[in-house]
This record gives sequence, C-alpha cells and structure tokens, in this order.
Amino acid sequence: MPDRRKVLQSAALVLAGASVGRAQNKRSSTAGKQPVGGAIRSGNLLFLSGIGGWYPDKRPKPGDISQQTGDALQIMKTSLEKAGTSLDNVLKVQVALVDPEHNWEPMNEVYKTFFKDPLPARSYFGATGFRHAGQLLQIDCIAYID
Repeated sequence: MPDRRKVLQSAALVLAGASVGRAQNKRSSTAGKQPVGGAIRSGNLLFLSGIGGWYPDKRPKPGDISQQTGDALQIMKTSLEKAGTSLDNVLKVQVALVDPEHNWEPMNEVYKTFFKDPLPARSYFGATGFRHAGQLLQIDCIAYID
C-alpha cells in the first residue's frame, strides 16, 4: 500500500470535490428494489455506504449488536474484496449506532477483530433506528484501491 499520508491527501482532495465529476457508479440493484448503499469509486478511493447490521431476508431474527456488527463487517469485507481492495486499505469508517450507551462496547470488541493496527479513522453517531425495526447499526467506509 502507498504511503498512508499520500492516500489521506488524495482522500481530502476527493472529499473536497476535486474528482466528484469522474466518479464511477458501481452500484447494482435487484429489479423492483431501490439501492440504498453500494460501492462508488472515484479515482483511487472506494466509498461503501449503508451496510446494515441485519436484513430480514438473510436472517429471521435481528440478533444482538455483536452479531450485527460481525455481519455488517463481513458484508463490508466481501464488498471491498469484490471491488479489488480489502479491509487493510480502509481509511475511514463511520458507524451509526442505536443505543450507544449499551451497544458501543460490544460493537467495538467485534470491530477490533476485523481491523489491524493502525486502525482506520472512525467516527460514530447515535441513531434512533433504521428502516428495519431491530437493526442496531449501519456502517459506511472509505477505502484505498489501486
């Protein structure tokens, strides 16, 4: 991987709008469904958004925050690899979390099993809920891609 400082400088330029016009939309959708997230590449950056912790069509019951965190990060890992990058190239993660007072610690324990040091920059905010009642988190990330 290139020098992390150079990658972060590149990310800052993209986030400032320098190459928004060249973004390549890599989203895919199923007929009849509106895509919520998906992968979008702009230059050497890949943006993933809207990765939920639980989808009723994949598992009948929501499970706890640990299970949902593991599921969401596994979806992120698979999506990154499909796009040609990996968790090792993730620069920033944002987590929307229901009931952070109770869910932060168990979410963080699972989170740390997916990433190596140095961990990506991360921010989070509390949420009151998502489209599917019982979903406890949603994750976005920005990753470097060659």
